Amino acid sequence: MIFTPSPMLLKLLYTRGSLRNTPNGIAFSIKNRLDTVRFTRLDYVQIGEQRVVPENIALDLGDGDIRPAHDVLSRTPGGLEFPVGHSITFHLTANALPEGIHPIRVQFAADPFGELLVEVEDAIVTQPDNRTRIPRQSQDDYSEAAIQARQRFAEEFSGQEFKHLKHYSFDAHTLQGNCEHFTGVAQIPIGLAGPLRVNGEFAQGDFLIPMATTEGTLVASYNRGIQVLNLCGGVKCTVIGDAMQRAPVFVFDDARGARDFGRWVADTIDQIRPEAESTSSVAKLQYIDTYLANKFAYLRFNFSTGDAAGQNMVGRATFAACSWILEHYKGAPIRHFYLESNFATDKKASQINVMRTRGKRVVAEAVVKREVLQQRMRVTPEQLAYHGQVSNVGAFLSGANNNGAHSANGITALFIATGQDVANVSESSAGVLYSEVTKEGDLYLSITIPSLIVATHGGGTGLATQNECLRMLGCVGRGTVNKFAEIVAGVVLAGELSLGSAISSSDWVSSHEQYGRNR
Repeated sequence: MIFTPSPMLLKLLYTRGSLRNTPNGIAFSIKNRLDTVRFTRLDYVQIGEQRVVPENIALDLGDGDIRPAHDVLSRTPGGLEFPVGHSITFHLTANALPEGIHPIRVQFAADPFGELLVEVEDAIVTQPDNRTRIPRQSQDDYSEAAIQARQRFAEEFSGQEFKHLKHYSFDAHTLQGNCEHFTGVAQIPIGLAGPLRVNGEFAQGDFLIPMATTEGTLVASYNRGIQVLNLCGGVKCTVIGDAMQRAPVFVFDDARGARDFGRWVADTIDQIRPEAESTSSVAKLQYIDTYLANKFAYLRFNFSTGDAAGQNMVGRATFAACSWILEHYKGAPIRHFYLESNFATDKKASQINVMRTRGKRVVAEAVVKREVLQQRMRVTPEQLAYHGQVSNVGAFLSGANNNGAHSANGITALFIATGQDVANVSESSAGVLYSEVTKEGDLYLSITIPSLIVATHGGGTGLATQNECLRMLGCVGRGTVNKFAEIVAGVVLAGELSLGSAISSSDWVSSHEQYGRNR
């Protein structure tokens, strides 16, 4: 199934700022931000008063492939394939444009969309030609020559010589889609903790934990907590929620229009769902939350995304759903639409993610035996439970998103080691820590991570050392993301146990002095 793009979304095809004069005329770019299609016909391009027919247009398809538009479209059976994410630059034989804003119309056809018309404005602006530019090669920017050119540029620009940054052990072409202007690597030490015994529904057994960090005592602290958990039978981990969001906003003339629209969305979700899911074999739309304020309707689309973290996946799916909505809603006029309203709180800590889940919602819990806690950590269950109550007040007063000690430490170290999007630590660091003394006198300790954003497929998970660390955990291949989420949660609980005990027993400062001094 393919969605129908609305005129509002068709404007997004045009790459703003791409309009420019060339030695032979005018050029601009269009990027496919909708869905993979076949470009079947080009009728005309009009810029201001100049209408240019296909015979006077050449298409730059990338990699130096520039062809007359009439020839490439008429001689390609079924039309020219135009994948998502690809750009086509239009070269027009026309009179040069003066500086200023110019209206642009591009009329064409694409299969299966049919007739399409893009109407936008763009400006001709004189660019200074003395700007310092980082070297790049349009043909192959991951070639050895391109990389060495950037390395020389960095050394000349900074007046420094770089010895270690230049050395790496993988084919730079594997970084395409992960890192632009690749110049070298940052070598981050990886320490091992564990093995950690995880009693999960997906992760079962002992796991060696790779932790990438430059913080002294971090690996040692997590390792200490892991050993205590292992002596008590391990850590029980459970994934209790799974959702990834994109949150568009629709703007109306008044609050009543927004309210009626929200009701229509709720009534129409069974028609919206297949439009969203048409863009992916993995993304599944679970539900849509509607939040109303002023004359705005905020829709929070919630998807499951398989083994991928899924931010890009759900963006594309929500884009398709919203295009269908814009085309089919017949109520009060929609004045503006934005694919992201800041309500998904991507790369930001937020209360809504704590309450409603973003990524995986995971609980790690354990019963720590009194004798083990006293022998290994030099604290009693009562001391830790009381310390937790006092800490809760501090977290409440400060407005923190976590009443525990340092879950971001373990999550960040694991994220760097395994190729996760490290900026997602902002959401993933949220935590709800709970402890109590059992009737047997032991310590029950658990943490809920409400927005743990992890992946075992896509992003940086397939890169050289990152994939090796995932293989160390047995988290490569289909259906392993929940296993990885359970392991991360177990590591986090071990860190909370270790640091909480160190603070309660006053070992915290002395441990840093012994293991973490690097000054």
